Amino acid sequence: MSVSRPTRLGDRLRRGSRRTELTPVQAGLRSSALTDLVLITGFSGAGKSTAMAAFEDEGYFCVDNLPPEMIRSLAELFMHEGSKVERAAIVSDARGGSYFAGLAAVLDELERLGVSYRVLFLEADEQTLQTRYKETRRRHPLAPGGSVADGIARERALLAPVRERADLVLETTGLTAAMMRRKLADALLPTRNPGRLAVTIQSFGFKHGPARDADLLFDVRFLPNPHYEADLRPLTGHDPDVAAYVNRDGALDAFYDRLNPMLDYLLPQYVAEGKSHLSIAIGCTGGRHRSVAIAEALAARYAEQGDYLIEVTHRDVERGTRSG
Repeated sequence: MSVSRPTRLGDRLRRGSRRTELTPVQAGLRSSALTDLVLITGFSGAGKSTAMAAFEDEGYFCVDNLPPEMIRSLAELFMHEGSKVERAAIVSDARGGSYFAGLAAVLDELERLGVSYRVLFLEADEQTLQTRYKETRRRHPLAPGGSVADGIARERALLAPVRERADLVLETTGLTAAMMRRKLADALLPTRNPGRLAVTIQSFGFKHGPARDADLLFDVRFLPNPHYEADLRPLTGHDPDVAAYVNRDGALDAFYDRLNPMLDYLLPQYVAEGKSHLSIAIGCTGGRHRSVAIAEALAARYAEQGDYLIEVTHRDVERGTRSG
């Protein structure tokens, strides 16, 4: 995730103040209720619908699949005297076909008019995009009769000029919908109350790739591996017998004796800093046994305290049983 170009209404108005005459839109800026306009774009399948839902839940007026040439007209409507729209989010992407190529020019026009906006660009790695299309059985908008890979390649070239203009580029590979919402809350939705920390605890298997976007990551492969027990191998960390095996020599209890005090210290520090979301990743070899048991135990412990919003996810628990 990266921030590339913050935009500020004051800067744009100062640039426009040299004009002797204001356009109707610029004049409307002085009396408009609009305080935030977010343009959401990026790769098809990268999570734009989830992003729009997050803004909608925060009270934003949302418009999906708007062709770029209509963005200025909508902005003028928002700036019209009497408009009560304070915050708006617009999704514009490759579904607009050939019209989408004009989005960069539309952004230039909004700047010239003095309209304050932010651009959110969503992306994911190619394998993730292809998997999401296979799961939904949808056709890629830029390859209706071809392969998804061809559509992604064409879309990458089409999106390049807009990505350079983004205020926030969010990589959504490996993010659940809840994790993505919290990332957006941290970066673009400061109205959220940061007093209660949202904690996502994720289990994963190193053999399937590293955890993404983890704030804290713990490698628990040093603990006894239930994979080598024939009776336990088909089970997962949700089964009490698996946790009992991992703790057969007291190794798991010894780990908790050190981990829990550290987390008890760290979590309030993150709250004091103003952080609204923390991601904790627990990794074992295959992501089915040890990491799952520990993630569930941590989630239960901190959910019982009631001080944090707890979510637990298991990235690899449904994969094969080749390792524990």
